[in-house]
Amino acid sequence: MHVPVGFAAKLWSFLSFLPFFFLLLILGVLKAAIVCPLVVAIIVVGNSSVIIGLWPAHFVWSYYCVVRTKNVGLVLKIVVLLLLPVPLILWPIMGIVGTKSSLIVGMYYSKFLHKDGCWSTLGGSCTVVQDLTDFCFHSYFSFMDELIEIMPLEEKPTEIKLSKLPSCFLVSLIGVPVDVLLITAVALWKSPYMLFRGWKRLLEDLIGREGPFLETVCVPFAGLAILLWPMAVVGAVIGAIFSSVFIGLYGGVIVHQEDSFLMGLAYIISVVSLFDEYVNDLLYLREGSCLPRPRYRRNRSPDLERKNSRDNENYSWKNRREGSFNSKLFSDPSRTWKWKVNQYKPMQVWEWLFKSCEVNGRIMLRDGLINVKDIEEYLLKGHSKILSIKLPTWTILQCLLSSAKSNSSGFIIYDDVELTSIDGPRDKVLEWFIGPLLIIKEQIKKLQVTESEELCLRKLVFSCKNDRPEDWDEVGFPSSDPLRRAQLQAIIRRLQGIVASMSRIPTFPRHLRNLVKVLYIEAIQASASGNRFGGKFKSPFSGLSLSRSGDQRKYIDGTFKDSEDKGNENTVDIV
Repeated sequence: MHVPVGFAAKLWSFLSFLPFFFLLLILGVLKAAIVCPLVVAIIVVGNSSVIIGLWPAHFVWSYYCVVRTKNVGLVLKIVVLLLLPVPLILWPIMGIVGTKSSLIVGMYYSKFLHKDGCWSTLGGSCTVVQDLTDFCFHSYFSFMDELIEIMPLEEKPTEIKLSKLPSCFLVSLIGVPVDVLLITAVALWKSPYMLFRGWKRLLEDLIGREGPFLETVCVPFAGLAILLWPMAVVGAVIGAIFSSVFIGLYGGVIVHQEDSFLMGLAYIISVVSLFDEYVNDLLYLREGSCLPRPRYRRNRSPDLERKNSRDNENYSWKNRREGSFNSKLFSDPSRTWKWKVNQYKPMQVWEWLFKSCEVNGRIMLRDGLINVKDIEEYLLKGHSKILSIKLPTWTILQCLLSSAKSNSSGFIIYDDVELTSIDGPRDKVLEWFIGPLLIIKEQIKKLQVTESEELCLRKLVFSCKNDRPEDWDEVGFPSSDPLRRAQLQAIIRRLQGIVASMSRIPTFPRHLRNLVKVLYIEAIQASASGNRFGGKFKSPFSGLSLSRSGDQRKYIDGTFKDSEDKGNENTVDIV
């Protein structure tokens, strides 16, 4: 369907579409009025109960971990213990106040009743509560457990110098009022641009039947977006004002890091220019900023260089996006608006990861590297290193190996889908993980991993600790070069660390639980059928001798055998 060209054609398209727009909008509002109270009640009561119920445990465990940790020095530990009651007291207050915004969330879910139905909407509200529970329980205690981990001998604890504290506090006291006023002024100055540019884009989509107005089923939500767009602008301004407080406080950190009072003052001025440039990039205004930006770092770190390269990619993406705005819009009948949105949303990446983990989990069940005990351990304790860390690590490693072999600029997530920094999801959380993965992929490409090494490497992810090159002496790794082994082991350890950080994202435990339940059903069905799938399974990884700590089994001639009883084969197959 071509976009109407000419004033008369656009006017007729606009007028003929208005009746459908208002009828569907009224229908969505009526359905929202029925289900919205239930959704709001579930989210408000559920979130408040989780926050209040776990707050005593958070309070006690936070103090216990800070006192016990060896990762921070004595002075910093005392400062943290004195300041810790502030966030601990503000957390339930801010959390409960935040749940009051569930009215908007409830309206959001209710507006999709025409597409998902009442039960799906109520289920979505329960999912919100479940994700918050995972964050307060799994993610929080995971962070605390990492804080009290034993520190390596070669590392030094983080410490602050008492002589620097007066200048740090002084810069923070100066930075908070200055940055709050200047950033607030920039946000208020740019808010009309955000308001009218957003309305302009939405009205263009309405007239041209593009974007959210392409499918009739999405019209009520799109109409609600037009009506509530001023609220989004107000929320953005309030968010900028709130974040400016912490931006100003960070000036004290700059003083301590650079050991310079002047560098802290330069940061207070420079951060306003950085904020202005970010807003210009977000609203597709002119690049850069006209505000002064003094240098507040003595040395330019590699992280900043990588950030600049990513910014250049964002600018090129922005220019292409602006060019598409000025071109004629054509509708592809084979591609709906909903398909396009899912293509660039983080949910697609999550779906790929856990779908791949499901496929690989079935293979590992078949090969015997995952057994029913591992699955039951996760279901009972809520954590299993084999399923929580090693299975996603192996999945990501497979993706990196295939992407490196194909000379892809990004990641090959499906046979015909490539995820790059340009067409990937515009999500800051995922960008934190995608950036290091791109670097690891380039390292793998330079190592030129052979097929025999790849076959062995995937098994070593599950079977070895990968702490020292000598750990691979007994498994028959093709390369005897200790440097090459150390590089590959470092890649595995870094991937496991990335997966451990990803597991703290609230949606990760929910998806992993669903995955484990699927694998558990598969394992039970295989066990009920006599652990056979067309006879004894012969693995393609024959010849490797692998063992797993805590599981006294060795991989010999395509099957797993107990080390104590060589005659008893322990195979797990899938039907």
